[in-house]
Amino acid sequence: MSLLGRDYNSELNSLDNRSQSPSESSSSITSENVHPAGEAGLSTMQTLIHLLKCNIGTGLLGLPLAMKNAGLLVGPVSLLAIGVLTVHCMVILLNCAQHLSQRLQKTFVNYEEATMYSLETCPNTWLRAHAVWGRYTVSFLLIITQLGFCSVYFMFMADNLQQMVEEAHVTSNICQPRKTLALTPILDIRFYMLTILPFLILLVFIQNLKVLSVFSTLASITTVGSMALILEYIMQGIPYPSNLPLMANWKTFLLFFGTAIFTFEGVGMVLPLKNQMTHPQQFSFVLYLGMSIVIILYIFLGTLGYMKFGSDTQASITLNLPNCWLYQSVKLMYSIGIFFTYALQFHIPAEIIIPFAVSQVSESWALFVDLSVRSALVCLTCVSAILIPRLDLVISLLGSVSSSALALIIPALLEIVIFYSEDMSCVTLAKDIMISILGLLGCIFGTYQALYELTQPINHSMANSTGVYA
Repeated sequence: MSLLGRDYNSELNSLDNRSQSPSESSSSITSENVHPAGEAGLSTMQTLIHLLKCNIGTGLLGLPLAMKNAGLLVGPVSLLAIGVLTVHCMVILLNCAQHLSQRLQKTFVNYEEATMYSLETCPNTWLRAHAVWGRYTVSFLLIITQLGFCSVYFMFMADNLQQMVEEAHVTSNICQPRKTLALTPILDIRFYMLTILPFLILLVFIQNLKVLSVFSTLASITTVGSMALILEYIMQGIPYPSNLPLMANWKTFLLFFGTAIFTFEGVGMVLPLKNQMTHPQQFSFVLYLGMSIVIILYIFLGTLGYMKFGSDTQASITLNLPNCWLYQSVKLMYSIGIFFTYALQFHIPAEIIIPFAVSQVSESWALFVDLSVRSALVCLTCVSAILIPRLDLVISLLGSVSSSALALIIPALLEIVIFYSEDMSCVTLAKDIMISILGLLGCIFGTYQALYELTQPINHSMANSTGVYA
């Protein structure tokens, strides 16, 4: 999902939920109805920008380590293959939604509705009777993914804040390549997470999306600026990669799969983006152009970042930047961008859970329950970050569990369920089965490997906790 922001997601959600009751708004994560009458839809350029924003996120910063887990040759090739496969699954999802819209004479169906309606019309009696669970499953996966991103944000901000604070006395004005510093941690990484917690709780109390859009603008500015400085640095003086392995261990490749699929988490936004376009027939062009840019950027940054830092590559590329004030400011800018984006990511699960909770109490208790649930959800993401303080492994785990299901498994199964009774070709059927099996295997083995690594003792020279302690 996006680091640069889900502000457009929240704004589109707000537009449609204004006319819904709390129970209706709680049944959908992203509102994907036709844009309101009288309002101009998204232009081709605006849609392209939104598509880029929803795919370029925290996972991008972990791609150099992902390349290390796969190998200098296997990594870029595999990332290209996963990118192409993910785009193909986005196209499948678009075709399925369009087919269901025409069959049911509906203006538009979202991801959750497409899953439910497809099961309602399938030949299997049991699946038809439990079709609503298809919608619940997709909604649950999307909620888990969003809250998981919020936990990753906690880790990322704490990692960078710890490094900035505890290296401040050795930070210079001269930007030299980072060297391993034999420093003793002053404060545990969890202290920094708890320090951030009250500020994030206050931030999510802001429910006005116009105010949040201001924060989104700040997040975008700081993120783009820091990304430009990161790219400028890693392109300087890249050593010859003669000592880097072309193929890594298969166990670490499973971690690569989780991280790679995590970065391509824009599948949930292709339907609402197409729906909000003034000329939705142009969306295919936007999708192929935008995702081509994303894939090239991923391969470029991941490969060059690994070549630049080699075996010293950290969980986030920001932790490899030189210990000088210029690049410390990069970490600060990126952390500010993530801080503001937290509220935008948080808005999606909050809009599902809070209306249900509020509906269970009287009106006089509504505000108290609203704020209490918001605080509890933020604390939940903080506790998750505290219990699992490994940025790289959490990203891989999220990618293996949620992202592989949303981006690969479910779209392929939807195509089978919808088109199997309509003379689906054997080639298409075999292709969808292979995609589903690949996604399922990646989910099972990637999840196992990530959980296994999480049970191992943390080696501070390898873990993400600043990566500066010998």
